[in-house]
Amino acid sequence: MNIKEIRNTTGLSQRSFSKMFNIPISTLQKWEQGESSPTPYIIKLIANQLPIDNDNMCKIEDNNGKIYYYNRDAGYLIDSIGTKIKIGEDLDGVKKKNLSLYVADLFESYYEIVDKFNRDCRLDKTEDIIWS
Repeated sequence: MNIKEIRNTTGLSQRSFSKMFNIPISTLQKWEQGESSPTPYIIKLIANQLPIDNDNMCKIEDNNGKIYYYNRDAGYLIDSIGTKIKIGEDLDGVKKKNLSLYVADLFESYYEIVDKFNRDCRLDKTEDIIWS
């Protein structure tokens, strides 16, 4: 698998992918256009950070084209940028159309609550507030 195929599997733009892995975007573009190529160990390092080509992973795609993966054995969901959410329910037997909606909603809710947590922490650093 080449670097472009790996990036396309994640659904990330070149800019997002390069930012995620601290690769200059011009370098990533050269790799994808074949002008130069990363060493094999770089490709392996990147691929190992992403949930791709794993026999234990089940791919789930939502209506907007976002890709998620379900690891049946470990019982977690993971999105294309590597955020893992441990779940307690076995997803086998859940209707495929519904599952993609449930998973997209789970990650949306997760990121919303993380944003709220970060806002609260920033506010706490600047204001003299004691919650009770």
